[in-house]
Amino acid sequence: MKSLTRLLPGDAIIRLQCIIIVAVAVIFSLTLGQRFFSVANFQSMGSQLPILGMLALGMGVTMLTGGINLSVIAGANACSLVMAAVIVAYPDNPTMTAVALLAGLGVAVAIGVLNGVLVAWVGVSPILATLGTMTLINGLNILLSDGEVISGFPPVIQYLGNASIVGIPVALLLFIVVAFLLWVLLEHTTLGRSLYLMGSNEQATRYSGVNTARVQISVYVISAVLGWGAAILMMAKFNSAKAGYGESYLLVTILASVLGGINPDGGFGRVIGLVLALIVLQMLESGFNLLGISSYLTMALWGGVLILFIALQNRKA
Repeated sequence: MKSLTRLLPGDAIIRLQCIIIVAVAVIFSLTLGQRFFSVANFQSMGSQLPILGMLALGMGVTMLTGGINLSVIAGANACSLVMAAVIVAYPDNPTMTAVALLAGLGVAVAIGVLNGVLVAWVGVSPILATLGTMTLINGLNILLSDGEVISGFPPVIQYLGNASIVGIPVALLLFIVVAFLLWVLLEHTTLGRSLYLMGSNEQATRYSGVNTARVQISVYVISAVLGWGAAILMMAKFNSAKAGYGESYLLVTILASVLGGINPDGGFGRVIGLVLALIVLQMLESGFNLLGISSYLTMALWGGVLILFIALQNRKA
């Protein structure tokens, strides 16, 4: 047992997640056998994880500062609707496709700045600020699109959501690259260190000379840009954009962040922990689907796990 412990990572959260992944794999191997460990099932998991993963990274980065971004999914849908409208208006035009992507990025930055200003300068609590922007953006999304689906994108967009390289979904490869870049930002830049310091003690960080308002605005812009990345992957996977896509992901992004070791009060958490938590959740969801368990029951389970985990964290604190 001691030799096995030495082989596992030193971080307690990551070590626990590795054990959970192995345990889940063993349980599903006994109950589902080759149905779970088939190439098709792993490719399916690999194609589903990136969208949720991008949104969870966007949620997690704000939670590191002690905040939250309830508007991450609404913002992603706003980006996708803007991009889709431009692409459909100018079909088969590579230049306008690039313009559409930049327009979506511009929308994401505007949403991030709005959230950051409300939190950092106006002084609104993050949960109320992002709840307000979520409601505002959802209303605008439905108003401007009439609640309809916009579909019909060029092959270059569809490629991102449906193609594979050496059997690995392109979307998964993109997610890995984004997660790595976010890890570099958080672990090896001044902004990343300031972000962790703010989550630990915002007042002390401000007194140490850090421009906390700028850090908070930057964090919400990063979160919204990650939502833009999720929007591109949603468009690619579904070949469409709609105001209501991904609404059920909101709870799961918070759950993945908390299970990944991110402290809801801020100051602690790592990208690798969040990624491992996403793998655990995706494995469980895939296994439950193969077992024929209702998706509604699965969602109720996620809620229960989130409540239990937060209660245990508070008890430990």
